[in-house]
Amino acid sequence: MLSMITDISNPLLDYLKDDPVRPDIPREFRIAKNRFVIASGDEKPSAMVCVSLHDFVPANVEDLASDTESPTTAIFYTIWSYAPGAGVRLLFDTVTKIRELWPTVTRFVTLSPKTEMARKFHIRNGAIIFRENELTINYEYKIN
Repeated sequence: MLSMITDISNPLLDYLKDDPVRPDIPREFRIAKNRFVIASGDEKPSAMVCVSLHDFVPANVEDLASDTESPTTAIFYTIWSYAPGAGVRLLFDTVTKIRELWPTVTRFVTLSPKTEMARKFHIRNGAIIFRENELTINYEYKIN
């Protein structure tokens, strides 16, 4: 089951402490007009992903703070799992959910750290390198 978290008091947000990519981002930043968290599972998540919706591809975390009225691009800026394979399942389930809720979103891009682990995860799961930024890499998933 997917839980789309848009309420800052949701107890699933307590698991943000386990974010291995961007643990310094506060929950208040992650839950906003075009930002939310999705968790798979019920009381204890098997995986979590943080998403920001935009009409451009951000190059850094600060870019995620801007809002748009007509998002065209979903940005996955951190993902982690507690079970093997749960992260990739959550990623593709989240794409399906976003397409249902925001039909204007046609691009699915990451804002990933420049690590070998991130590269292997995204390339293995069908992404291509869209752009390399100073501190991040944008991987894009071509979803039909």
